[in-house]
Amino acid sequence: MIHIKNLAEQTNITVRTLRYYEQIGLLVSSSKTEGGHRLYTEGDLQKLQQIQFYKNMGYRLSDIKEMLTDPEWNWSDGLANQLTFILEEQSRLNEMEQTLRALVSGIAVEEGNQEKAIQQLIKLSLQDKRGLDQYRKSTFTDAELGLWAKLPKMSVGNPESMEWIALVSLLTKYYTCKEPLSSPCVQNVIRRMLEKQEAEYGGEDAFIDKLWEMRKNPSASEQLGLYPIKSEVLEYMDQAYGIFISSVEQTSTEEGGRT
Repeated sequence: MIHIKNLAEQTNITVRTLRYYEQIGLLVSSSKTEGGHRLYTEGDLQKLQQIQFYKNMGYRLSDIKEMLTDPEWNWSDGLANQLTFILEEQSRLNEMEQTLRALVSGIAVEEGNQEKAIQQLIKLSLQDKRGLDQYRKSTFTDAELGLWAKLPKMSVGNPESMEWIALVSLLTKYYTCKEPLSSPCVQNVIRRMLEKQEAEYGGEDAFIDKLWEMRKNPSASEQLGLYPIKSEVLEYMDQAYGIFISSVEQTSTEEGGRT
């Protein structure tokens, strides 16, 4: 016989849980000590392992009890139904994960203003998804739609998207702090953005220019389903970009003159 405390240690299940299992008739101890402590057999241990196994597959305790006691339990239908439930739950959890990631990114872009980020995400969530898809298809070619799919997303936690969001957040911060466009910190962000653009969309300047012009247009940006960024911040980015390009061209000219 196995003492309840020893059974708990062997299975990593608390004594309280074992008592609850007995209370609902899921796993009743085979005997008790003179002091009233529950004792279990090897058969009870195997049954408990089955309960843990079914719990890990997502079954509720009421279902597990029926599985263990009903000889007419239909395993084919039961497993098929549970698999359908798990897949639906996975989809729901994935949506929750994307929403959470989008909120984290939104708060970063909004400089810590969670209320503003929540409002923006609610507005985006209410958009007609079919209408967004149709607008994109009418705006971009098939090749451009392939590039569109590669764009960084607020709801995705890959390093590329996260860095883009961090860079936009930095420029938003610099705009708010009235950092000069020509300052090294602003220009370093622009330089990194252009490095990433070249690495991810090299040779696709026409698409990038087209997308940027639409990004600066609040109406077009909304129709594309993009997270809204203040027009003042976008103008700040555009001007900083112009200064960076002028600096690169001037350096190239000076180096060409020296040679």
